Amino acid sequence: MSEKAMPYDAARIEVLEGRDAVRKRPGMYVGSTGERGLYHMVYVIADRAVEEALAGRAASVGITLVPDDGVRVTDDGPGLPVGAAGHTGGPTLEAVLTDMGALTGSDDRHTVHLGHFGLGPSVTNALSGRLTAEVRRAGTRWVQEYARGLAVGDPVAAGPATGSGTTFTFWPDADIFETVRYSYAVLAERFRELAFLNRDLDIRLADERSPDESRSERFRFPGGIRDFVAFLDEGSGAPVHPDVIGFTREDPRMAGTVEVALRWGGGGTEQVRGFANSLPTYEGGTHLEGFRDGLTAALDAYARRRRLLTAADPALDADRIGEGLTAVVSVRLDRLEFSGATRSRLGGDAVRGSVADAVREGLDAWLTAHPDEAAAVVDHLVRGRPGR
Repeated sequence: MSEKAMPYDAARIEVLEGRDAVRKRPGMYVGSTGERGLYHMVYVIADRAVEEALAGRAASVGITLVPDDGVRVTDDGPGLPVGAAGHTGGPTLEAVLTDMGALTGSDDRHTVHLGHFGLGPSVTNALSGRLTAEVRRAGTRWVQEYARGLAVGDPVAAGPATGSGTTFTFWPDADIFETVRYSYAVLAERFRELAFLNRDLDIRLADERSPDESRSERFRFPGGIRDFVAFLDEGSGAPVHPDVIGFTREDPRMAGTVEVALRWGGGGTEQVRGFANSLPTYEGGTHLEGFRDGLTAALDAYARRRRLLTAADPALDADRIGEGLTAVVSVRLDRLEFSGATRSRLGGDAVRGSVADAVREGLDAWLTAHPDEAAAVVDHLVRGRPGR
């Protein structure tokens, strides 16, 4: 150390907590100050509403883009307790908006996170220029205003309430984010796939930013990921077999469940989507490796057993089996393990074997029960599409 070097001094260390820490280093809490972080602002505040719906405490979740680049997230659950009103029965509105630990609980296969951070509404509040919270509970409508994560005043009774629920409307802080303009299409894609993955969800997305260009959609899919495959298949040509194949299996080896839906189409494009606890795994992982293992094993064994392939024919490989395939593979695990810093590639050694066994057995059962469709699939994969 040179004579002019500054010696270590513990007193110089700046310890930031809560709102100050979030605003000082927003990338640590929402991923970035670019578009990725902007969308996580919606996801972390919508997490709570989605959990209310999946737990049966709310019937629907609403996401609305409002003027001045704001977002409104609402549910029709019982409404958060309001501390100023003396409510009990869980974390209060004030705590949820200021304490990152207020909503922490079990994080297992039954927990759904829209984003990878899962830190709750307090993070969105801290990174918003302003936020308005509304609670409809026990016949009263309560409202509280925040500016850059700080309460402007206590919650106030603003009159009688019709129904119950909680609504947060926030405007991202333009001094923090590179852009505060949301894309309706990006939000529609994420909330649509969330509804496909969780068939009990009822989500409404609306855009009210311009009176001349308002639009809305409802995302509710009782068929779950089978409906997802049919949606992805739209416009890709006639399917090789009419019905979407689907099966679910629980396996204690991976401490979770796997749900698979798939169909082969006449087009040559492969579309395989993977998810872990409803999070998209853009870089793949052990669940998709196991899916391909099971798929190739089941098809090759069935084709040879039914003499659709001879001993001289080469084994079916993953590339050939993927031709025209549309599939969704969704695992729900008590312990999520990701590979890499982006948390978009699933790890876990047990997952690959568990998924492979589930797919091999599930697909073999379908092939055996549907010999005509099975023969069409094998013919499509072995001999190629007609006219090729």
